[in-house]
Amino acid sequence: MIKRICDIVLLQVSGTDSNIYIIGDHAVDSGTGLNFTRMYQLLKAAQIDPKSIKVVVNTHTHYDHVGGNGYFLNAKTAMHEADAPALENADAEMCMVDYFDGKLKPRSVDAKLKDGDRLSIGGYNFQVLHTPGHTPGSICLYDASKKILISGDIIFADGIGRIDVPGGDPDAMQVSLDALAKLKVDKILPGHGEPVQSGGGAVIAKLAKAGVSVPDEDSEEEDVDDIVPV
Repeated sequence: MIKRICDIVLLQVSGTDSNIYIIGDHAVDSGTGLNFTRMYQLLKAAQIDPKSIKVVVNTHTHYDHVGGNGYFLNAKTAMHEADAPALENADAEMCMVDYFDGKLKPRSVDAKLKDGDRLSIGGYNFQVLHTPGHTPGSICLYDASKKILISGDIIFADGIGRIDVPGGDPDAMQVSLDALAKLKVDKILPGHGEPVQSGGGAVIAKLAKAGVSVPDEDSEEEDVDDIVPV
């Protein structure tokens, strides 16, 4: 499925892939890569040449967000410095490769991002926000003037990212939510599911106030999977 939020193109390839956002000559996340034929079909329908993408910015290192990086043949990779080693070493556990029945080769991270870095992309001026909790190096991208937040797997329209995954940290997640709640946000572009087209600040404030719940170890794992994507 193809959607447009302002001049940002959203590709929703499958239920197991992350959302892929095309902004100028950058992509934010790349899905698993397991459905690359479908991804190419959507890119063609959106009149986007995958070879025109110069950089893939990964919001974190999980396979459903990084597995498709290699299908953008001319693109370099940008990721927060705390998550970069997992991708560079093809760390199957940290990247959750087996969870998706995937395969991952070591991949160089060309730009190791830090909190506060600026990315000028397709008319947007994004600030890199280090928002650990889902993974140690999870990031959000925030354009203050346009009040747009690309939230990765930290915030969704109806919930927050899982913290019962390798590198997950409930305390760090709460700190990240509280920090995001201080921003002026209208639109939220999450790593999975539907975008929040308006009133994003209220959504974040509600989630931050609700707090982070640590899943019960005795609960069925499949029930957790039904609640929030990885």
